[in-house]
Order: sequence, then C-alpha cells, then structure tokens
Amino acid sequence: MNKIITGKNVVKTYGEANVLNGVNAEIAKGEFVAVMGPSGSGKSTLLFALSGMDDVSDGSVMFCDTELSSLKEHELADVRRAKMGFIFQQPTMLKNLNILDNILLPAMNAGKKDTAKLLQKAKALMKKTGIDGLENRDITEVSGGQLQRAGICRALMNEPEILFADEPTGALNSKSAEEIMDLLANLNEEGTAILLVTHDAKVAARADRILFTKDGNFVFELSLQRSSGMDMEARVEKVLAQMAAVGI
Repeated sequence: MNKIITGKNVVKTYGEANVLNGVNAEIAKGEFVAVMGPSGSGKSTLLFALSGMDDVSDGSVMFCDTELSSLKEHELADVRRAKMGFIFQQPTMLKNLNILDNILLPAMNAGKKDTAKLLQKAKALMKKTGIDGLENRDITEVSGGQLQRAGICRALMNEPEILFADEPTGALNSKSAEEIMDLLANLNEEGTAILLVTHDAKVAARADRILFTKDGNFVFELSLQRSSGMDMEARVEKVLAQMAAVGI
C-alpha cells in the first residue's frame, strides 16, 4: 500500500485529558476514509493531528516521507498549502471578497503569479462543481450548498494530494449534502485521497473504509470497498448496524 498519511501512537492531550490515546492510522494514496464516533470521541482532533493543523502530544505523523512534527511552522504551512486541501462544515470565506476571489486566494498566497492561468483554473473548477456564473456574488448572496462548493473549489486550487473534510455536509439539507458527496466521490475517483469526519451514515457509506472512534481510540474498522458490489442502500445499512454495535 502506497501510504500518504501514517500516524503512529498518536496522543493528543488537553490539560490532563487525553483526547487521542495512542492512535495508529494509515491512509493510502487515492483512498477514501471516513471517521465516525460520538461527540468528544476525538474524530476531529484526529483530523487536525494527521493534517498537521494541530501538533501531537506524543507519537508521530508522516505525510508521504516527511514527519510533520519535524517541520517548522512556516514549513508546515507550505506543505498544507501545496499538498493538502481543507473543507469544513462552515466554509471560512473573507466577507470583503467575492466568490471568485475567495477561491483564488490560496493560489495567490502560494505565490503563483500567472493570474490568467489561475482565473482559468478557478472558473473551470466552478463549472465542474456547478457554480459557474456566481463569480461576482458576495458570500452572503449564495446558498449554503453553493458556498460549500466554492470551498471545495478553493481547496482544489493547488491540486492537493489529499482533502481533509470535517463534517462537510453538516450544515446542508439532504439534497445539497448528496450533491456535495457526489462531488467528493468524483474527486476521489480521479485520484484525490480523502479523510472525512462525519456523523452521517449516508455520508460515511461513500468511503472505502470507516474508522469508528470512542474515547480517543479506534474501536472498529469497517471495510466498504466499492468493488464489493453493494448498492448504496446496503452500504448505509451496514454502517448503521456497525454504529449500533459500537454504541454510536
């Protein structure tokens, strides 16, 4: 397995409490992995630790051949900007910029100078995600689903090797959530790895593997390889059954 992320004995402590208790996690290039667990189980903390957004109290995180803890903050920022994309439940957009400029921002911050190429790429991504025509809208002039699509465009501007998604459908209605997951599934099929945190069985059922967390530990791993031939209804039923079995 060609690994993109390897977490070994990852511990994260806040005060005297361990939120992660020596977790081991591996994500292969091009793999789609979901993390599920009750509130406070450490699933978002795991995402932040594996992406280098938060430092670990003990253990190590390797991104490809680089140990993230060995990097200085500006080096970490460079890795995240160049090779990782981030999608959150509430996209953090700048209110003084329109949709297109918000999408362009990461590439501009990465020092890319060819404005014409960047504009072409951003507009191509907007078309691909179904929000072309909204370039000049303010962020308050679009729906939640459209704003999340803009967040995905922004995350893809620097062609990341992996997308980290923390409850990306949590603030959306069911139709918008399904459309966002269709987009993420297509991106994964094109080769982008995804690590996604969710509480929604329908969302998790899109993944290759689901890691169930409880009290800062993995308590079960469910394999849902798409080659297994299960339809989506059967996949969701399997996820719901496992959630019940582990007490989520």
